[in-house]
Amino acid sequence: MAQILDPLPPEQSGKILCCYINATSKIQIARISNIPNWYFERVVFPGQRLVFEAPRKAQLEIHTGMMASAILSDKIPCDRLMLDEPSVYEFDTDSSDEKDLINTRSIVQQINTKIGDTTKPLQIVGLASVD
Repeated sequence: MAQILDPLPPEQSGKILCCYINATSKIQIARISNIPNWYFERVVFPGQRLVFEAPRKAQLEIHTGMMASAILSDKIPCDRLMLDEPSVYEFDTDSSDEKDLINTRSIVQQINTKIGDTTKPLQIVGLASVD
């Protein structure tokens, strides 16, 4: 899903679709501050994927959360985060092929479960008294 809450200023042309993944175990703040008249700042949780539109010359700043502050940990040019947009043919639903090009493999794996009694009675261990 493209970022639509803060549309790009009308004078900006050449927008690109970008993706950033927080591969750390810490909360991060993603911010673009080098584009005039545009505010972009998002919280990115550990393991979360952020997809957004930005001008090609934008630079994404990554601020990593610490105890009571955030440290600027990276600056990434947005053209390095650019996604390849799928072609129209990948989403063609009128093809006579009837082949699902997107869902070619199962996302959810089968869960192997063991049928039977999985609980055991509680064993009470007697305490010996010391004389």
